[in-house]
Amino acid sequence: MTADPLTRAKELLAKLAAFPTVSDRSNLDLIAFVSDYLRGLGAEPVLAPSNDGSKAALHVAFGPKTQGGVLLSAHTDVVPVEGQPWTADPFTLREKDGRLYARGACDMKGFAACALATAPAFLASGRPIQILLSYDEETTCLGSLDFIRRFGADIPRPDAVIVGEPTQMQVADAHKGVATFRTTVRGVEAHSARPSLGASAISAAAEIVVDIDRLAREGERRPGPDARFDPPWATYHVGTIVGGTARNILARECVIGWEFRGLPGMRATDALAEVETFVAAHALPRLRRHHVEPTITTVLDVDVPSLAAESGSRAATLALRLARANVTVAVPFATEAGHFQAAGVSTIVCGPGSIEQAHKPDEYVETAQLAECLGFLQRLCGAV
Repeated sequence: MTADPLTRAKELLAKLAAFPTVSDRSNLDLIAFVSDYLRGLGAEPVLAPSNDGSKAALHVAFGPKTQGGVLLSAHTDVVPVEGQPWTADPFTLREKDGRLYARGACDMKGFAACALATAPAFLASGRPIQILLSYDEETTCLGSLDFIRRFGADIPRPDAVIVGEPTQMQVADAHKGVATFRTTVRGVEAHSARPSLGASAISAAAEIVVDIDRLAREGERRPGPDARFDPPWATYHVGTIVGGTARNILARECVIGWEFRGLPGMRATDALAEVETFVAAHALPRLRRHHVEPTITTVLDVDVPSLAAESGSRAATLALRLARANVTVAVPFATEAGHFQAAGVSTIVCGPGSIEQAHKPDEYVETAQLAECLGFLQRLCGAV
């Protein structure tokens, strides 16, 4: 592999992109490749397998194995490509007009490639620098927790974490949290000509959807104190509705998939309580007009904490210096950064590429962004 950092980063990105690490598949082949690469440099990666053994997170520490230093965090999973009109193989990196196209090129294998390309410099610097590659960020954001729980034990506790999600190399010190919910309505089937003989799960679900939309509109009238967010208020969104078997049968079951994106300081349980209050007072009594069997239950599937801005934080101060910037930004998407902050580690988000390119067909990262990220990481070698 070439010694030129940018060329090396491109080569590594091509290797990483070739692994189809969609969240419902294994990432073990990618982790094995990275492990071999790091061992070839003389580093000692450590793996943390998932509960079922189909995936693993990877951690490597350069320099003295003492507490402190900086941890660079990236996730290895990507979102699906099925149904998207890609113009070429999404898992084969291609370069055109200063852009590198592939699934994950922007979100966020580009940052991982830059961190790995800079690994020789990290080793040579003798500075305490760590890299953590996680899994399942796109679905649960839980793949980094095994190593986070080990901070201060067999894993050095860093002083600062830089999560390399795409921010166009701006330093983001705040983002919203995201919680996803599954509301299941169970009614009673009956012929649609005699609705009193049954209880329509779809009708009750529709009422709940309307109430979630009401909460969304009310949220727009209560913007938070940080005007950097776009939008500057919490959002509610119903993404899926699945239910019913035929036009002339009262639906026995209907499942709603919805989410809440809260500002820092807001809790997923508060959003859940709002919906459950409506269910208990209105939706469930109407569903049980003629039968006592119907039920409405809501499960919190995923709860990703927000990242709260901390004035003058260690991570923000360092990242602004490395990025040669003066101001921080807030981003609307959620990341693993909230988990690091919840563990008591100063954390920011800063990485190459734009979130506007993420999750789309023909996803790309600009070569200039990789070069800027490599400069940021090279300066890190002398900053900690």
